[in-house]
Amino acid sequence: MISKKNLLTLSVIGALSSVSALNAYAAPSNQSSDTSFNDAWKMAELYQNEQGDYFKLSGRLQLDSTWVDAEQGEFNDTEWRRFRFGFKAKKGEFKFALEGDFNLNTSLDDSYRRLTDANVAWALNKNTELKFLKQSTGFTLDGKTSSNRLLTPQRNNLSNNLWFTAEYFTGVSVKSSLSNGWKYKTGVFSSDGSDELSVKEASYFALLSTSKKLEKNALWEQGELGIDYVYNDTHEHGNTRKFSQIVSVSSKLKQQAWGLDTDISWGKGDLGQSNLFGMVLMPTLQQTEKLIWVARYTYLNSKDNNGVRLGRYDRDIVSGRGDQYQEVYGGMNYLVNGHKLKFQAGVHYAKMQDSANDGGEYAGWGLTLAMRSFW
Repeated sequence: MISKKNLLTLSVIGALSSVSALNAYAAPSNQSSDTSFNDAWKMAELYQNEQGDYFKLSGRLQLDSTWVDAEQGEFNDTEWRRFRFGFKAKKGEFKFALEGDFNLNTSLDDSYRRLTDANVAWALNKNTELKFLKQSTGFTLDGKTSSNRLLTPQRNNLSNNLWFTAEYFTGVSVKSSLSNGWKYKTGVFSSDGSDELSVKEASYFALLSTSKKLEKNALWEQGELGIDYVYNDTHEHGNTRKFSQIVSVSSKLKQQAWGLDTDISWGKGDLGQSNLFGMVLMPTLQQTEKLIWVARYTYLNSKDNNGVRLGRYDRDIVSGRGDQYQEVYGGMNYLVNGHKLKFQAGVHYAKMQDSANDGGEYAGWGLTLAMRSFW
C-alpha cells in the first residue's frame, strides 16, 4: 500500500519529470519555451525599482528518495528534505532577510521548526558588508556551500562531522572583497542551542574565513584556495560540534569542462570528542549545459575510539560511532533551470571501522534520487 506521503512524493517527481522531458525534447523552437519556463521564477520578485531596491520571496523545496543496503541492515524512505520560506528585501544600503524552516513530513500544526535567516546587512561600501543577528556560518568545503548548489544530495561526511550542522547562529559578521583577489569573512556568534534569536543558553564561537583567486596556468583556467579557522568555546548546551578549534583548507579548480574540489580539515576535540582529521577529493565533469557528473572520495580518522559519526541515512541503520571512515560516491545532476531546479542521482559505498567494537562498525551501499529547487 502506497502511503499518502509517498503518493504525494511520486506525484511531484512525476510532474517535475514531465517538465524536464518537455524541456529536453521540445521542437527546435524550444529556446522560447525554456525562457518562458525559467521566467516563472520571476514571480517571486514582488517589487524592484531603478535604484536597486527590491522585495522578493525566498525559499527552497527539496525532496529525497533513499535506499540503503548494509551488512548491518536496510533502510529506505522518501521524505521532504527541506522546505524554507520567507522574504528578502533591500532598501538603500541595507538588506533584510527573514526565513523559516518547515517540516512537510508532519502535520501542519507541527510543521514549524525554526528560523534560519533572520538578519540585517549594512553595506559599508561596495566591497564590504556588516551583518547582524541570525545568519549562515559556513566553513569547510561543503559547509560553506549552500544546499541549493551542492552537486551531491548530502554534504560530505567530513563537513557532517566537523561543521556546525545547525548552520544558522545569532551574531555579527563582516565580509569584504579586496582588489588583489582576496576575500574574507569573520564573525563572532552565540553557540546557543536555541533555534530562535537567542544568546543566553551556551557560549560563543569565532570564525575567520579567507580565500584567494589563483592565477591561470597550464593546470587550471580558474582556481580558488580557501582557509577557514574556528575557535569554539565549547559548552554542553551549545548547538555546535564538540571541537574547540577547527582548521579547513579547501580548493576549487577548473579546466574547461573538468573540475576538482578538495578539502583537508582537522578538529581539536573537547568534552569527550576525539581529535579528528579528514580529507575530500571531488572531481566533476560538466558534459553539457544541463548535465554534470560528479565523483567523491572521503576519508576520516579520529585519534581515539568513537570519534567519527556516519553520514545521513547510513546512521539510520547504525547509530554508533567509529574511528575510521571511508566513502566513495558517483552521481549526476540534471539542471532544468540551472541550480534553481535540478534532479540528482547518486550511489555511495561507505565503510566505518570501529576498533572499540561497541556498535559503530558499518559497511553498506546507498542510492539517493533527489529534487532540489529554490527561489
